[in-house]
Amino acid sequence: MEPLIEEAELARQGAPTDAIAAPTGEIKKVDTRRKSPTQIALARLRKDKVAVICASIFVAFVLIAIFAPLLAKLEGQDPTTLHQDLTDRYGYPTITPNGEHWFGVEPRLGRDLFARWVYGARPSLIVAGSVTVITTIIGVVVGLVSGFMGGWIDRVLSWVIDFVLSLPYLLFAIAVPAALLAIFLGTTEGVAANEVATVRFYSLILVLSFFGWASLARLIRGEVLTLREREFIAAAKVLGVPTRKVLFKELLPNLVAPIVISVSLALPSYIVTEAGLTYLGVGLTEPTPSWGLTIAQAQNWYRADPLYLWIPVAGITILVLALSLLGDSIRDAFDPRTRR
Repeated sequence: MEPLIEEAELARQGAPTDAIAAPTGEIKKVDTRRKSPTQIALARLRKDKVAVICASIFVAFVLIAIFAPLLAKLEGQDPTTLHQDLTDRYGYPTITPNGEHWFGVEPRLGRDLFARWVYGARPSLIVAGSVTVITTIIGVVVGLVSGFMGGWIDRVLSWVIDFVLSLPYLLFAIAVPAALLAIFLGTTEGVAANEVATVRFYSLILVLSFFGWASLARLIRGEVLTLREREFIAAAKVLGVPTRKVLFKELLPNLVAPIVISVSLALPSYIVTEAGLTYLGVGLTEPTPSWGLTIAQAQNWYRADPLYLWIPVAGITILVLALSLLGDSIRDAFDPRTRR
């Protein structure tokens, strides 16, 4: 029996139309509900072992950052207490990793390395997460408006995007913190280190957010230029649907794939950028526990205490590698032309 005839016969007999007759004569019910592209992509991700493992690693690092005080308390240490009695007169640690100091202590000051490692995950994830959210919101809104409105609005916004992309962000990363310190604190002399570290923290988020939205805005603009010529957009205009609803109810759901892919690839890049700028001395400063700051300080003690350097390097490497592989899996899951 042909499928359509069989379906009509089942409907006439009162059986559900999503039922299929088995060879034995029994009626088996199958799920014929339509799935959106996002649901299909998520289903593919759940079947991707690499994506599941990488997502689990990322969640583990997030939990480490959230429960850093609890983990440090479990060890019985904190990231700021000095244990200079555990270092010799040259600053070298006199102990190895043990039950009281799981990763040992850092040279010279004797602060606990495990406590500083778990606390060091916080600024990296906060900076990367905050910048990713800010740049995604700005980039999506600017790209939607620029691509859909056209005319002089598109020309002005496109010029702004090109202008931002042409600026050297490293020079701004060096200059902006100094300018903000002069504006809010006047001078660093006599100012508490915590206040300087707070200003540097927010200035880093500001600089990365200012330079990060433009590339996503250009991507979204290109997608919108294609979508706005589609029939459903023309129908919405004919029906008099307000522009706001066309942008966020009609266009935005069709941009989920490029947005998700952009976010998944931006997050690891901002983690590396934060660590790199901190290593260069233009990012976070003491007393903020930071992996990049630890790496910068550990390079002078590498031969005597290699664990001091490799612990934060391993943290950054594992986290960034997991996020990069997860981003590749997300991109493949949303791309119907790939089969993994």
